[in-house]
Amino acid sequence: MTATQGPSAGDGLSGTPDTSSTADTPVSGRDTVAEVVRQWRAVHPDLDTGPMEIIGRINRCAALFQQAEDAPLRRAGLTRPEFDLLGALRRTGHELTPSELARETFSSGAAVTKRLKTLTERGLVERRGDTRDRRVAHVRLTDAGRELVDGILPSQLSYENAVLSGLGSGELGDLAGLLGGLLAQLEGRLGVLRA
Repeated sequence: MTATQGPSAGDGLSGTPDTSSTADTPVSGRDTVAEVVRQWRAVHPDLDTGPMEIIGRINRCAALFQQAEDAPLRRAGLTRPEFDLLGALRRTGHELTPSELARETFSSGAAVTKRLKTLTERGLVERRGDTRDRRVAHVRLTDAGRELVDGILPSQLSYENAVLSGLGSGELGDLAGLLGGLLAQLEGRLGVLRA
């Protein structure tokens, strides 16, 4: 078992971990990433498990968020990836090609194609061919799609706020800043690797 497989209460995310204590003193609830790290330290006391404490908890939090599902989206019959696709069309305010949607939603082209088929069948998006290149399609929200996104968004944000309610506003700001910095760094590195 690695640290990414244990459940987490979110411990150790709001700053640089003190590897002498974070793994042994969870903030609240159950933090089995701490137990996994403790076990690895017993097996390999010479290895720095600090990265495991951060990445393991991020991965576990993401997995728990996905397992919990998103109640407002579920009530609307949408998955998170479908909502992300609709949201990309709504927030950009213009038509996007499937490849642009894939970039906007961090999805594969095949996944976007499948989701577009479902959303088109539901009457939430529509496609039109490019006048200059028949291989290119442009996707836009229908009126029903726009109304659905605008109707769900307040409830979804309220649900997400409830999920994070155990953290204070200062902690949320710190966490958002730290994760934003990490994300920018990772995206920059991946951009270099892909070039």
